[in-house]
Order: sequence, then structure tokens, then C-alpha cells
Amino acid sequence: MITIRDLFEAHLTVADLERSVHFYRDRLGLSLAHMVPERRVAFFWIGAPGKSMLGLWEAGSGPQRMSLHLAFEVSLTELLGSPDVLQKAGITPLNFAGSSATEPDVLAWMPAAAVYFHDPDGNLLEFLSMLQDYPDRI
Repeated sequence: MITIRDLFEAHLTVADLERSVHFYRDRLGLSLAHMVPERRVAFFWIGAPGKSMLGLWEAGSGPQRMSLHLAFEVSLTELLGSPDVLQKAGITPLNFAGSSATEPDVLAWMPAAAVYFHDPDGNLLEFLSMLQDYPDRI
């Protein structure tokens, strides 16, 4: 078997590519790596170039549209401050249940801490930081 070490690339469908490029580049701070306007696709580096990538594909609002989930690994320090940072960017931070949140949720089974939020197309995004503890096996 091949050992999978980390997420390198993920793709989301979006209704409006320009709106989504603005959100991911200007509000979340990802670096735009490449755009193919004729195919209505944009690629972003997550972290350092060559480490991890996000692709956004414009699919419109037709019936093939689906909501997806993507988690971004962040430092615990940044995660703890992320509800305030998201609020200042006009983004509502959420807890695991989907309610507005002012602090991260702890996912004891991993263990990790997380803050959730939506992009303009309703895709569920997550900032996640693994915790240095033993998982709580319930």
C-alpha cells in the first residue's frame, strides 16, 4: 500500500468563479496559483507553493451543484483567534452543530479543535488544529 501522509489537493464547485476567487484570495488570504478562464477554474496554493492546492470549478447553480466540506490545518494559536478574524472579515464562525461560535469546538475523539464557516456557495469550510493529547474513545 501507498502511505497517504497529508491532503495535497481538493476541488470545490462554485456558482461564480470571480466571487469565489475574491473570497479565497482576499478574505482567506490564499495565494492564487493559476487560472484557466476558458475552463472557468482557479487554483490556489495552501501554505507554501507545492505543498497543497485548492481548485475551484465554476459549475453554475444547476442541479449538479452540491455542498462539500474541506478542512484547512492551522496552528492552535491561529485557530484560537480565528473566530475574531473571521468576524472581522465578514464571515460567521460556526461550531460543529452549525450555530454561531465565538471559540473553537474540541473534537475529543481525534483530538482536535475546530472552527467552521461557509464560503459564498455554501461549502462548509473548517480551520482545524490537532491537539497534543490522547484521543477520547467513547
